[in-house]
Amino acid sequence: MSTPADSDSQSPDSSQPSAAESVSHPRRRMVLAGAGVAAAAAGAGVAWWRLQPHAVEDGVAASFWNASMQTLDDSTLTMRKFHGRPLLLNFWATWCPPCVDELPLLNDFYAKNSGKGFQILGLAIDQPSAVRKFLDKSPLDFPIALAGLTGTDLGRALGNDVGGLPFSVLFGKDGNILQRKMGQLTEQDLNQWVTQV
Repeated sequence: MSTPADSDSQSPDSSQPSAAESVSHPRRRMVLAGAGVAAAAAGAGVAWWRLQPHAVEDGVAASFWNASMQTLDDSTLTMRKFHGRPLLLNFWATWCPPCVDELPLLNDFYAKNSGKGFQILGLAIDQPSAVRKFLDKSPLDFPIALAGLTGTDLGRALGNDVGGLPFSVLFGKDGNILQRKMGQLTEQDLNQWVTQV
């Protein structure tokens, strides 16, 4: 049996916050939300930095024009063939969804601009059998070369340090690099790039 003195000595209900705690909850939420936003922004900044093309290695443009790649019919395609006209070099693979998504856009762009001297070369970082199978189902009008490990090294030399795909490089008529983009190209990118050559 409890006495009045016993009931007075019991502690208050600990589930009820004190007045000071009630005031601090909104402030704590704001601090935590601010920290979350800062962390997300920092993460986005790191991701953005990683997905930006880095510096091009010295002499890579010149060595590119002296390189050659294999085609699907086992012939050799020299890059010198493309020199003197604007060239969009596109690194892609059949297992890369953004690469596959942008190929119809590139093919349409090539159809509209090849008569004006604009060239596209797709460098497949992939197995020849996978590329053949893909192109049997989805043919492209612009040339495709099998880049293999050489293509990965070339991509890194052109500033694609992380080896991400797709990766595109625009060369001007003089053979110099005008633009680079990691990630899927858009129609806006292509419309802007074509005015620069």
